[in-house]
Amino acid sequence: MDDLAPSPQAEAETGETAEPRVPHRLFALKDADTFLVADAYGDVLGAADGLFRDDTRVLSRFRLLVGGASPSLLSSAVSQDNVYFTSNTTNRPLPFTGGRATPHGVIHLERKRFLWDGRLYERICCTNYGRDEVMAPVSIEYGADFRDMFEVRGQHRPKRGRVFPPEIDGRRTVFRYEGLDGVVRASVIAFSDPPGRMSGARADFLFHLPPEQTVEFYVEVGEREDETPTRARFRAAAARSRLVMRRKIRQGARLKSSGRLFNEWMDRSRSDLALLTTNLATGPYPYAGIPWFSTTFGRDAVITAWQALWLEPALARGVLAFLADNQATEVSAFRDSAPGKILHEARRGEMTTLGELPFGRYYGGVDTTPLFVALAGAYAERTGDMAFIDRLWPALEAAAGWMDAFGDSNGDGLIDYARGADTGLSNQGWKDSEDSVFHKDGRFPEGPIALVEVQGYAFAAYRALAGLAGRRGGQAAAERWLRRAEQVREAVERRFWMEEDGFYGIAIDGRGRLCRVRASNPGHLLFAGLPSAERARAVGRALLSTGFSSGWGMRTLAVGEARFNPMSYHNGSVWPHDTAICAAGMARYGERDGVVRMLSALFETAVHFEMRLPELFCGFPRQPGEPPVAYPVACIPQAWAAGAVFMVLQACLGVTIDAWRREVRVDHPRLPIGVDHLAIEGLTVAGARVDLVFEHVGDQVIVMPGRASDPDIAIVTRR
Repeated sequence: MDDLAPSPQAEAETGETAEPRVPHRLFALKDADTFLVADAYGDVLGAADGLFRDDTRVLSRFRLLVGGASPSLLSSAVSQDNVYFTSNTTNRPLPFTGGRATPHGVIHLERKRFLWDGRLYERICCTNYGRDEVMAPVSIEYGADFRDMFEVRGQHRPKRGRVFPPEIDGRRTVFRYEGLDGVVRASVIAFSDPPGRMSGARADFLFHLPPEQTVEFYVEVGEREDETPTRARFRAAAARSRLVMRRKIRQGARLKSSGRLFNEWMDRSRSDLALLTTNLATGPYPYAGIPWFSTTFGRDAVITAWQALWLEPALARGVLAFLADNQATEVSAFRDSAPGKILHEARRGEMTTLGELPFGRYYGGVDTTPLFVALAGAYAERTGDMAFIDRLWPALEAAAGWMDAFGDSNGDGLIDYARGADTGLSNQGWKDSEDSVFHKDGRFPEGPIALVEVQGYAFAAYRALAGLAGRRGGQAAAERWLRRAEQVREAVERRFWMEEDGFYGIAIDGRGRLCRVRASNPGHLLFAGLPSAERARAVGRALLSTGFSSGWGMRTLAVGEARFNPMSYHNGSVWPHDTAICAAGMARYGERDGVVRMLSALFETAVHFEMRLPELFCGFPRQPGEPPVAYPVACIPQAWAAGAVFMVLQACLGVTIDAWRREVRVDHPRLPIGVDHLAIEGLTVAGARVDLVFEHVGDQVIVMPGRASDPDIAIVTRR
């Protein structure tokens, strides 16, 4: 995402003293601009976890104790629809009460929680399964440090605002913080039952539990001070939350296969996209990932929308509308902006509001602008929605103006980047860590830097502009943009191709020298359709070789290159979205067997991560009987990781949709390994419904229209 991405060491930093404990995986919930990250117990201990609202941590400690100690963990999970988190624990031995000690494993504690309307709702149920009555001492520790997201990620500030003393009011504690930006932020911890004892950091309860009886109480955390948790409030908010999530999950076409686990992966991926998608004034927008990137990113949203475009074009429309509304209008070195450039990310926290960091509205992504234009062209072909394109046209022209006037800083015909200020990103492609671009001997290049995949995006953008201009009656502009696309193609083929390697170099530096490094970036050229067929096949063979393919996915850097490290962020790790784009590119040039293998590798990876693909994982080679190696601080869920399955599945099935011609084309379809039947229901094409059924018959895949499919939409197949 950016070069402020956390390191494993940053993950361990804590703003409070946390009791040492065996580490457990983290679980995430999200609602709009609020999200929660907690451990398997449901606890927040003040490291990289917490309840965050508008890029500020409003709950930094939230820990349940029984008899003064953490209970024993039984299980924990997030529901399939991503609404509920549930943790099941039991008591450790409790001290004598009423003449008897309570042994381990007598009291069952269930913590069930969800987020709704910026508020955390939690129900805690305590059940006595023993034969004797129990006096259960239950405590909740809490705190709010109001740290900016970037502070939590490891940034240090010389000065912070004013922290007010906690206010205690019977059954609630109020925390307040006045930031240096003048904004007073509040966090209210409220209980359904008044604690027996309460301080600014802890509430103590003593529950009488007869045999086989249950006591439940409720906790809420939010901004408002005038609301008391109750069972009725919990149930009503839960019903609303579940209804909204169900509606989001059901958007777009539905997929169902004969593979039970494959269905579970698709369903979980769809649920993750629904969780991360926030309904903005401009339409649905997928936030990038939890915890570090739960906000509006440009590049991530464009690629996620493209992954889902064939199934749910409304997501692309929402992304395009938001990015057009937030297009740069001025030159700013601090924000790396120039007129027409498309947003990289936006933040709402105190540090970005004050300008301590540029990410409040930051434009330091060299690829987002051409990707934005290319997605608009793909959206128009998928939907035929020229009325929306007409409204978007000024933003598309402005984006093209940036590509021509600012994107090519040295006039060599290639789009390049160099950050305007030291606070910005040093590398501004999707591999934006500091060490991701280098020469063959490991030296870092001088700027400005022209990345190979960005030229592919520019090629696709110019062709999209030409097609759209032609449909709007602008033939002269269409011809000009077609010529510009061919100029980009010629420059890439001439300047980036490494004949001795049969591959494209990763970048050209400011002195015109090629970085002769074999990275996954040229796979994106295939996705854009730039290379010749012969060179595309050569790149595809390399990407499918053991140098790139780990057995779980495609490495970002080939084994043997100077900075190869399978544990790095970008130099040898596996990013599922990168694998998906490369697979879609290879399918564009007719590769099917390799794409099917890539889909199988990603599926088997998801199985090891509880049916979720993380943002990235380590690029170690696959070993028999061993799982993939996790990257310790990867975001999960992550939007473009969740969307990867849909892009690679489309590549396997060979499905493309042309709304102009009112047809669905299916080119040399293949089904995933182990799947003999797959149905797509509810594709919308030019206002009509299309259902497709794919079946294995012998050694072929047969495609048939479903019973509800509109006969006016042509299904054109080639096997």
